[in-house]
Amino acid sequence: MKRILFLFVSLFCCTLLSAQVVLVKGGKAKGRIVRAHGDAQTEAAATLLQEFVQRISGVEVPITRDADKLRKGDVVIGGAANHDAEDGFEITESDGRLYVNTGGGSGAINGVVWLLEHELGVHYYAKDYYVIDAPHKDITLCPPPSQGGEGGGSSPAFRYRQTHSYGCEDPVYRQWFALEEPKDEFIDNMWVHTFNRILPAKRFGKQHPEWYSLLNGERRPGDHSQWCLSNPEVLEACATQLDSIFKANPQLSMISVSQNDGNDTYCHCDACMGIYEEEGAVSGAYIRFMNELARRFPDKQISTLAYLFTCQPPKKVKPLDNVNIMLCDIDCKREVPLTDNESGRWFVDAMEGWSAISNNIFVWDYGINFDNQVSPFPNFHILQKNIQLFHKNHTTMHFAQVNGARGTDFAELRAYMIAKLMWDPYCDADSLQQCFMRGYYGDAAPYLSEYLKLLEGGLLASHKDLWIYDSPITHKDGMLCPQLIKTYDELFDRAEAAVADDPVLLEHVRVSRLPLQYSKLEIERTRSGSDKSWVPEALALFEQRTREYGVKSLNERNNPPAEYCALYRKRFLLQAEKSKALGAKVFYLDVPGTKAPGAKDVTPLGGPDAQYKPIADRALVDGLYGGTTYVESWVGWCGRDADIVLDLLEEKTFTRIETDFLHQLGAWILLPKSGTYEIASEADGAAAVLLSDYAAMP
Repeated sequence: MKRILFLFVSLFCCTLLSAQVVLVKGGKAKGRIVRAHGDAQTEAAATLLQEFVQRISGVEVPITRDADKLRKGDVVIGGAANHDAEDGFEITESDGRLYVNTGGGSGAINGVVWLLEHELGVHYYAKDYYVIDAPHKDITLCPPPSQGGEGGGSSPAFRYRQTHSYGCEDPVYRQWFALEEPKDEFIDNMWVHTFNRILPAKRFGKQHPEWYSLLNGERRPGDHSQWCLSNPEVLEACATQLDSIFKANPQLSMISVSQNDGNDTYCHCDACMGIYEEEGAVSGAYIRFMNELARRFPDKQISTLAYLFTCQPPKKVKPLDNVNIMLCDIDCKREVPLTDNESGRWFVDAMEGWSAISNNIFVWDYGINFDNQVSPFPNFHILQKNIQLFHKNHTTMHFAQVNGARGTDFAELRAYMIAKLMWDPYCDADSLQQCFMRGYYGDAAPYLSEYLKLLEGGLLASHKDLWIYDSPITHKDGMLCPQLIKTYDELFDRAEAAVADDPVLLEHVRVSRLPLQYSKLEIERTRSGSDKSWVPEALALFEQRTREYGVKSLNERNNPPAEYCALYRKRFLLQAEKSKALGAKVFYLDVPGTKAPGAKDVTPLGGPDAQYKPIADRALVDGLYGGTTYVESWVGWCGRDADIVLDLLEEKTFTRIETDFLHQLGAWILLPKSGTYEIASEADGAAAVLLSDYAAMP
């Protein structure tokens, strides 16, 4: 059901110096909505205007195609603008009539949305939720003093704009924010990681293993393998496949020919390695290949990824004009803008390099925690600066992957701001945020605004990274320390009390509180010896609220809240006995093994990989179970075996050995193939010698 809030403030008076178009007066239609053309976009724009005018005034203004017999008071939609900017619009007045002209694409709809927001006081905030400033029996329209949309611009900063918000399930929401989806642009929805769709390894791998990556001396056909791009047969096979796809889909012109997901899986044959060396980057082989395809299909757009091992641009070859570079900042931290930390600067260097050789760039930005979507992620202060950065570097297409599912941290606000900033990166972002907070949370807005500011301050003061595979546990001594959590809870209590009599606004507040509730539960399971008497009730409330408000998943792996709560009770609340290894000493042996090609941050002698080093001496002996994400409470190895010795410090009696492993395919965390356990006592001389050696290790 649509939620409508009427704020009795009149916004329908034009200045005396402005031309006026009287559409409705005294509860009666004085004008019409005239469709200048019969296309779907013009029809949708006319229908949208008619629906909201009726909701505001109670009057159904007629829609007509009679553009040859115009009257005063008519709103004419779909004429040609004085520019051809895709999705752009222009609003003018002549002889008592208002014209919403379009530059193409969704321009007619975007022009109508501008009128509804700026002239009629309609504000769309989230799926099925909008606010109307005031009902009114008189509707008088004026053309804007400067033509167009946000910030006076009549066309969007990016020609393609996509978020990941659940709001797009509402077709009016998607129209309102001028959002697109891959199926609108890319043939057969082929827009990323398409190598295996174009040349499936199951079909071609057995007969042509030489088409696929050479890794560790052997060809590796597979769903995630890359192609051997120096092999001319691969180019011919790919071109043949594309020709068939293009002929079957004549309505669109863009397709992605891009590497499969996974890092460091590019081909290591001598010919490919020679290209990488000559170009100074792995991407050189990919751009050479895409240029050949682009020459064969000059009327098509060939999009390819600059992602992980292809992120850095080549030194010599330049992409042709119809080669689209889909540049991804997946490895960057999010606590500050991309220009302000080391990981971001690496990406900015890559972006500036691509910008120097291409004007056809698609930026895929990441703006939420994939492993713990329902947890605090205070990145609102960096959104505008990053989007401005993209715009300044020849980005024409932009996708902000915020995983904006129901229950994700302030999902509605984040999607709202990003959509607005995609249209105009230089508008007043603070005003946007405050407008949303007032409209979506009502009287609770001041408390939640203060919460967001405190959270942001706590993050920055802690000097902790914020990234897309984060955990609340990372921040338990920073922005989620006990003192701040107490303040956060008090603010949410006041926010709930402020809207207690409004069930819709109360729901908005309670959904936004779920990330804080989840964080408290996650942090508590890492504390030993603390009072956990409050946890069962808090867990039950979290389970109840997520069910009541339709929160389906806690992470990108689609783990449902009910499953999490059941596991929490079984794994963390019902731990009947303490580990015999509690407080033991941990020693890691150096085990000869094969290092994964291109693997980074691998500790050469013993011990887990560098990212796990900070907790390597205690993670296995602290008596706590690991969680659902690899960034906390786990130790891991990349491309090497592990040999671990636990010195219990005294003889102990036990009847079983249990070891926990994490299986997280999305992060390439895999179960071990096998394992061996050995038990030794100080009474065993050989064991005693070994233990002595371990003790001498640094």
